[in-house]
Amino acid sequence: MKGRKAHDGLRNRVLVLVDESNVVSSVRTAGRGLDWLKLRETLAGEDTGRELIEMVVYAGLPPAIPAWQEERDKKNKFLHWLRSNGFLVVTKDGSPTEEGYYKANVDVMMAIDAVELSVAMRPDVVILVTGDADFSYLALQLRRRGIRVEVASVAQNLGSALKTTANEVIDLAPLFTTFELMTVQNSPKVQRRKRSQT
Repeated sequence: MKGRKAHDGLRNRVLVLVDESNVVSSVRTAGRGLDWLKLRETLAGEDTGRELIEMVVYAGLPPAIPAWQEERDKKNKFLHWLRSNGFLVVTKDGSPTEEGYYKANVDVMMAIDAVELSVAMRPDVVILVTGDADFSYLALQLRRRGIRVEVASVAQNLGSALKTTANEVIDLAPLFTTFELMTVQNSPKVQRRKRSQT
């Protein structure tokens, strides 16, 4: 594997940072539900020969107002499940925008954490699970510090600037085909309230 040598001589230490709204949007476009455990296993599980330091999920919450309480409760229940399954979760409260939408942009938090955690945890590899081209400068900064940067996304959602600044792109499309098909009950409803804008 390219990049710095692993600390123990055998396995590269990996830090995975996930833009939750970006990856969920990508998998839903494929008509699938997201299998978080399988995603983690694919990126940094035992079979990869890597040591997972941490997998951090950045998620926007619906606004803390009565009109959004039901959606907020559902999201918090899901985030509790992530935490209880070993994911580190970082949230940001959203704010209402146009009718039926909210905005909870976690990009700045994710970028700041990527640099700070990389300094503190000294990973050999940082995997950015997003296709958002806004993270291209972050990828460049991490590479300047000698850290290998891999981007996990699907081609149609991968910004060209991010693609060209990463050491490697991991195409998630084949993995998504192994996830459960969404049924009518668990598919995203046409309700506009379900979407968070980033």
